[in-house]
Amino acid sequence: MNETRTERDTMGELQVPADALWGAQTQRAVNNFPISGIRMPNGLIHALGLIKSAAAEVNRDLGLLDEETTTAIVTAAAKVSAGEVDSHFPIDIFQTGSGTSSNMNANEVIARLAGQQGAAVHPNDHVNMGQSSNDVIPAAIQVSACLGASGSLLPALRHLQQVLDKKAEALQDVVKTGRTHLMDAMPVTFGQELTCWSRQVQSNIERIESALQRVRQLPQGGTAVGTGINTHAEFGPRIAAKLTEATGFEFASADNYFEGISSQDAAVELSGQLKTTACSLMKIANDLRLMNSGPLAGIGEIALPALQPGSSIMPGKVNPVIPEAVCMVCAQVIGNDASITMGGQAGNFQLNVMLPMIVHNLLQSMEILANSSRLLADSAIRDFSVNTDSINAVLERNPILVTALNPVIGYELGAATAKQAYKEGRPIREVAKETSGLSDAELERLLDPLELTRGGIKG
Repeated sequence: MNETRTERDTMGELQVPADALWGAQTQRAVNNFPISGIRMPNGLIHALGLIKSAAAEVNRDLGLLDEETTTAIVTAAAKVSAGEVDSHFPIDIFQTGSGTSSNMNANEVIARLAGQQGAAVHPNDHVNMGQSSNDVIPAAIQVSACLGASGSLLPALRHLQQVLDKKAEALQDVVKTGRTHLMDAMPVTFGQELTCWSRQVQSNIERIESALQRVRQLPQGGTAVGTGINTHAEFGPRIAAKLTEATGFEFASADNYFEGISSQDAAVELSGQLKTTACSLMKIANDLRLMNSGPLAGIGEIALPALQPGSSIMPGKVNPVIPEAVCMVCAQVIGNDASITMGGQAGNFQLNVMLPMIVHNLLQSMEILANSSRLLADSAIRDFSVNTDSINAVLERNPILVTALNPVIGYELGAATAKQAYKEGRPIREVAKETSGLSDAELERLLDPLELTRGGIKG
């Protein structure tokens, strides 16, 4: 049997693993919520460490906590924020909706670590001084979201954009058949196609950065219901300043604590931008899959890097595994957003009660979008090759090129010319010469594929 020790809280005694840093309230949550086996995300735990350290320093500065106790809490909280004690945060994400159990988990771990240094630190009276789970957990969600965005997601999206821009420049004069409704359309260059993807990524970066402006408005200081009961009036602004100093983010105290505690609108907005990013990445991934399809019976415009065998029964088959993985990530992010949206509406009166689920989905979406963006850039886009012979052969026969002749021969004759070229399977220039009476030189000028990608009237 595993060794245990006896811990006590206001509800009585219970047994806790002897080597656990947590106490009675954490253990009750472990016992009460054996649901998914998914622990609270490490990003949130690390944010809790930052908040507890900042809170201790603010309470000291306000004359509410002595130097010895403050030092012990700050030292212990640093281990939490650095990820040194992640294994001592065992509570399931499906727990009390305020995240009270996880706040107490942090309080108990920090108090025990402080006790190991010889300090007499109480989890509620000292570590949780001037705080409530109801403002700590929302603030930790927002701090962890900012750290996740700046530390992994935004750098990954910028990297993807850089790879796209470099590839677009290399392929800026390689012309291909454009497609609308999955049907042949006027030509575009690969460079133009990739600049579309690059601009989508850039727009998503801008959307996420805009949403983070609201996320940085912290409700810390509102305590239980937003009134700030049992905390100093300067606690909120001062803790925002401490967190700014610790992280480099321009955190500020929320103008209205009631909003930050009773709603998760900022998280819902940010999740919505992650969903938009997922839609963009899925579009890019699916375009790559279609362009790579074949290699003989599909579009076959490009060849993605061959990364692994594609079949257990068909030798030689290679599949577009990275775009497929990215599409699954995007589907997961879209699903996460639906859950976060449902969680966001659960702000009943003065408290939202789906906070643990919201933060799990929000941070997971950031993590998998960041990882898949780098994979898409480095294992698919950077090194795909273009099948120029196949592209040029299709382009030469594309009857839709007749569109460029509209200003010269008119729409109706152009339509008849295109239909004849389709029917007879002949190059559009050959048929247009017969139907329009234009010279070879004129047709060469009017139907130059690269020139057609530059827009304007060709008549």
